[in-house]
Formats: sequence, C-alpha cells, structure tokens
Amino acid sequence: MTERARPASEPVHAAIRQVQSIVELLDILWEQARSQTPPPYIPASQLRVMCMVDREDGIRMRDLTQILGAAPPSVSRLIDRLQAMGFVERGACPGSRREVLLSITPAGHNQLARIRELRDRLLYQALADMPSPQRIALTEGLASLQHALLSQPALHLVQEGVRPEEGQRGTAAYSA
Repeated sequence: MTERARPASEPVHAAIRQVQSIVELLDILWEQARSQTPPPYIPASQLRVMCMVDREDGIRMRDLTQILGAAPPSVSRLIDRLQAMGFVERGACPGSRREVLLSITPAGHNQLARIRELRDRLLYQALADMPSPQRIALTEGLASLQHALLSQPALHLVQEGVRPEEGQRGTAAYSA
C-alpha cells in the first residue's frame, strides 16, 4: 500500500474494527436471547436458516444452499431438523418437480418472534441510554451500511430469474 493511499483507508479500517467488535457483542447477546426462549433449543446454524427462509418465503432449496455456501446434504439436514421441530416446511415448486420450496410455518414465525422480542429487550436499554443525536446518527449509519452490504454480490439473497408463484424474482433486502 502506498503512503498516499494509507490515510484514506485508515477510517475504513477503523470502521471495520468497530463493526467487527459490535458484531461479536451482538453475537453474544443473540446467543443469550436464543438460549432464553422456551424449548426447543435452536442451534445458531438452524436459526440462521430460519431467518433466511423467513425473509425469503418460498426460497428454493438450491438458492438457500448457494447463499449459505454449504453442501446440499448439509443444508438438507438443517432443513430436516427444522421440519421435524415444525418450524419449516418443504413444498413442491410449480413447474419443476426437482425443485423444493421452503417456507416458515406459523410455529416457526412464533419462535422467531419470541427470539426477536428477547433480542429487542436486550438492545433496548443500551440504545435508550444513548443521547438522541447519537442514536439518530447510528440509525442513519446502519441504514447506509445495510445498503452498502446489500449491493455486494455475495449477499444477493436470490438469483435473478423467475419465481413461479410471483412471475418475477429479484434481490430481496434484509430489513430490520
């Protein structure tokens, strides 16, 4: 790296370190929230899959496998476990007998709602204690970070193409 490029990249590196630190702290809080919910206990890998299927209702198993960067048998086992708990269901894909569509069940929505409510409670006090201008700046900064992340090809949640049940398919955004 040249001396000329270094000063411009220092704020970016500082932001990276800060985001990594926050993600690690949130991961601890999320684990606490997940472990405080009533049984059944959902491992982090299964919870991640539930959240993705919740955001992309009707996602194809193939697309989920690609997003996770995992082997198809591993994803299938995750879905098997979630299906056995009654949180996810498989469905046939109209127009393709080889495709499997995934959806969250009402029980899955309820479990996610309980976990998200606990997460909200864990974050509320920290955010409520922040001065309002800093909280507003944080909200705006996080929205900008979310937009920048969603422009990354690796985070496109669905491939361009046609969703049989909607007639068209695009990139979905994660929303809070």
